[in-house]
Amino acid sequence: MRIFFNSTAFQMFLPIISITSIATFGKGTVNHTRMMRPKKAYVTLLFSVPTGDIWSGFSQYYTGMLTAWYCSLGQCCDSGDCRITNNITGLEKDLQVKLHGQHLVQSVVLKAIQGFIKNPESNKPLTLSFHGWSGTGKNFVARIVADNLYRDGIKSECVRLFIAPFHFPHARLVDVYKGQLREAIRDMVLRCPQTLFIFDEAEKLHPGLIDAIKPYMDHYDNVDGVSYRRAIFLFLSNIGGGAINELALDFWHSGQNREDIGMEDLEHLLRAEAMEAEGGFAQSELMSGHLIDFFVPFLPLEYRHVKLCARDAYADRGLQPDEGTLDEVAKAILYIPKEEKLFSAQGCKSIPQRISFFLP
Repeated sequence: MRIFFNSTAFQMFLPIISITSIATFGKGTVNHTRMMRPKKAYVTLLFSVPTGDIWSGFSQYYTGMLTAWYCSLGQCCDSGDCRITNNITGLEKDLQVKLHGQHLVQSVVLKAIQGFIKNPESNKPLTLSFHGWSGTGKNFVARIVADNLYRDGIKSECVRLFIAPFHFPHARLVDVYKGQLREAIRDMVLRCPQTLFIFDEAEKLHPGLIDAIKPYMDHYDNVDGVSYRRAIFLFLSNIGGGAINELALDFWHSGQNREDIGMEDLEHLLRAEAMEAEGGFAQSELMSGHLIDFFVPFLPLEYRHVKLCARDAYADRGLQPDEGTLDEVAKAILYIPKEEKLFSAQGCKSIPQRISFFLP
């Protein structure tokens, strides 16, 4: 059984280690201590009291041994790390029920994550790149992934969200950001090997910043003694949104269903768009090194999808609106292109706020 401890419990335990090492036996340097659980066998732990930063000075080897102590306090789960749920059934259901108009996303994201979770010997972290217009569901899907892989969802200590213009706003400080980002990723993986990293507005990342973390997404057994092979990286961007919309419009003009659009129609197109786009993606080794496992296209949303989003927004408030109300909400949205008025210009992004206007 694999057991993990949370950082809070570990930090609480550190003073105990220090006191024990100095005072328990009172004879020189103490390099071990025994801890006994009631009515159970002794648990022997070897300690090396860390100096400076706790996590950088504490190897994964010692981290593994400390789990025995954490388990002795009854904080263990039979399935392993209590913070990680890996609920693939829930992920499949949420993608099917809560996500509208995105058949490619439903299929690719589920299969990619399911395959990665079921393969403990993966030779690299899982790296997915989400592409599409604002409001088509990129952040929503990232949250669904977090909610089903981790007990505490997006708030889990195993999940870290970076928003490019917020966390890395100044190009002149890119060297500072590099060090901060490397340290953050290393510390997160030491605390939780299956960490989920989400980079929102990834097209605004400086290319040097992406290259700084490229080793963590590459085919390495470890980087400076730390393995990143169980980590998951999600990059969210608007790159290729226009190309996706054009292809969806072409399908509509030719009388084909949008559900007939396949990954073979879009993935190579998105790769090309990412290579040619301005910003960090095109110039980074993430692209030239072919480290992105899947380019996931988010299609533009139509009137019927906006109605479904409105229905869900009302349901979240415990309300069941009639079809007339849903139509009113959907009609209040701007649709493009100007002639066809087929796609919602902002997807479903503002629907939860807009429905208040139509409440009695």
